[in-house]
Amino acid sequence: MQIETRNLTLQDYDELAETMKRAYPQMSESIWSKKSIDKLTKMFPNGQICITVDGKLAAVALSIIVNYDEFGDDHTYSDITGNYTFNTHTSTGNVLYGIEVFVDPEFRELRLGRRLYDARKELCELLNLKSIVLGGRIPNYHKYSHEFSPREYIRKVRDKEIYDPVLSFQLSNNFLPIRILKKYLPEDEASRENAVLLQWNNIYYSRKPNTMQDSIIRLGLVQWQMRHFKDIDAFYEQVEFFVNVMGDYKSDFVLFPELFNTPLLAPFNNLSERDSMIELAKLTEEIKNKISELAISYNVNIISGSMPVFENNDLYNVSYLLHRDGRVDEYRKIHITPNEKRYYGMKGGNEIKVFDTDCGKIGLVICYDVEFPELPRILADQGMKILFVPYLTDTQNAYMRVRHCAAARAIENECYVAIAGCVGNLPKVNNMDIQFGQAAVFTPSDFAFPSNAVKGEATPNTEMTLIVDVDLNLLKDLHHNGSVQVMKDRRKDLYETYLK
Repeated sequence: MQIETRNLTLQDYDELAETMKRAYPQMSESIWSKKSIDKLTKMFPNGQICITVDGKLAAVALSIIVNYDEFGDDHTYSDITGNYTFNTHTSTGNVLYGIEVFVDPEFRELRLGRRLYDARKELCELLNLKSIVLGGRIPNYHKYSHEFSPREYIRKVRDKEIYDPVLSFQLSNNFLPIRILKKYLPEDEASRENAVLLQWNNIYYSRKPNTMQDSIIRLGLVQWQMRHFKDIDAFYEQVEFFVNVMGDYKSDFVLFPELFNTPLLAPFNNLSERDSMIELAKLTEEIKNKISELAISYNVNIISGSMPVFENNDLYNVSYLLHRDGRVDEYRKIHITPNEKRYYGMKGGNEIKVFDTDCGKIGLVICYDVEFPELPRILADQGMKILFVPYLTDTQNAYMRVRHCAAARAIENECYVAIAGCVGNLPKVNNMDIQFGQAAVFTPSDFAFPSNAVKGEATPNTEMTLIVDVDLNLLKDLHHNGSVQVMKDRRKDLYETYLK
């Protein structure tokens, strides 16, 4: 007999479905979908573990990583999985959360469950996660529910007066019961919809700095003065000045405005607007790499406003998220303004996603994008807590469109929204002559937040920085206890916003 522990793959799905039916004959309607297994194995392959016996799939354990402080000890399975989307998974989280374990009845005498749990514990230690947490079913409780409360039942199982196939196993694997979770899995009639919150602590855990556990995230916004630069080194000098300042103030993020590098268009003013933007795009890779070096050197995550990218004869408006650990993410502006189409022939991007950072999940949209409420709503459903909006507006009425829409997005998505733009004038650069801007950070509108739902704002049309602290725990409390609970109270029976 050959037993192998390995990562689950999508190719295992047909066997997984059959094995799960045998493991849970009374819950055959709750078999995992192929779409869910595909998503889990792609976003967190190491967390999906299986055991084969002589090549046959015999046992499976599925897991995600979460920022546990977002959920706390009172949650449901739907809460922890983001309504079964698993968008709550984040590589920068602190807890390995077990979302499934099952063993084929044919192989239960081989103690494969213990092997799965040993593999999970090893993964938890390897990833330096604080603990493994899960909501354990109590499938034998229905036999005793007329006699004992869930609390009494747990005590009797712990004292080995009653045997429960799940809870007894968890306790033998050194998992500690924390509390009873009511209505954890509504379809779990055998457990009377109860589950036991169980935890195994990683004694080797070393607390990671700059994680959501800190709760307070410091945002640094740059209100960028448009000016001519004698060369690109002078431009870098100005960028580094602001990054240095934000680093000194221990900012977690620095936000630059949309197209803040357009003063470098000046040498190409003899060309058409599109051709000059194509020339500017040739500098983007170099600028991105330079700012990435600054992010690492000054230990701050930088949203590099946006810059043009020329690819396959198309121009895109692209923002880069330059992590302080050296990672680079990008977002391509999706909604292109009539001006951008007319003068530059820009094309919209096609990808909508949140970004994992060492401060939790963030969203990123560019200027006009924030005027389309569906886009931030999709990001909020994917777990976004802070939305960054670099913008470039020429007039006050254009700015007010961005401002009011950004403020609305904060309220309707229970998140913070930070906006930053360019100010001043830029003569002798076609189509970039005047700017109007005022950096600001908007909040939801409830008692825990400023009465005007504005956490901070800069002086209009003056070069300056705005440094603001936001508390992610206030968003969590708002979601569960707010005067209104927008994300919860949507009538999904009547309408829905989804990503194609």
